[in-house]
Amino acid sequence: MRLQQLKPALVLLITSLLMTAASADVTRYPLPNNSTFPIAQAVEVTSGSIIFLSGATPAPANADAEVGTPAYYGDTKTQALSTLNRITENLEGMGLDMGDVIKLQVFLVGDPANGGNMDFSGFMEAYTQFFGTDEQPNLPSRSAFQIARLGSPLMFIEIEATAVRN
Repeated sequence: MRLQQLKPALVLLITSLLMTAASADVTRYPLPNNSTFPIAQAVEVTSGSIIFLSGATPAPANADAEVGTPAYYGDTKTQALSTLNRITENLEGMGLDMGDVIKLQVFLVGDPANGGNMDFSGFMEAYTQFFGTDEQPNLPSRSAFQIARLGSPLMFIEIEATAVRN
């Protein structure tokens, strides 16, 4: 076949692919046994555009405080709220919102004030303000890990997000 004969077919194929990417099909599978824990067991994307956001970290809670002091970034809940708000802003800049998030990977550092253990409940207090609410009921799949350290002293959280364009 000649290129001239292929052009209409290529245009149709490219148009079809672009239209498919513009409307994603997402299925969220709940946790078993009627669990109310606010994550999905799995999220399936059968079409659409997937966006991988780089890890987000908190802004200083008190930029006037000395770096490396607890007041600089705040506790885990404060840091989680800041980080989730940063992710919200990043998504909005792409025409998306938290309801489009399908996966989160959460990295938590142990808090010296908590015996070196991650403050999972502090994280969850912030998380449940963004996911599983009446305003935003979509639940992502999620992993949470305790890690040794992040780039700044007493920074307790970094979150990577994956979203889909519906």
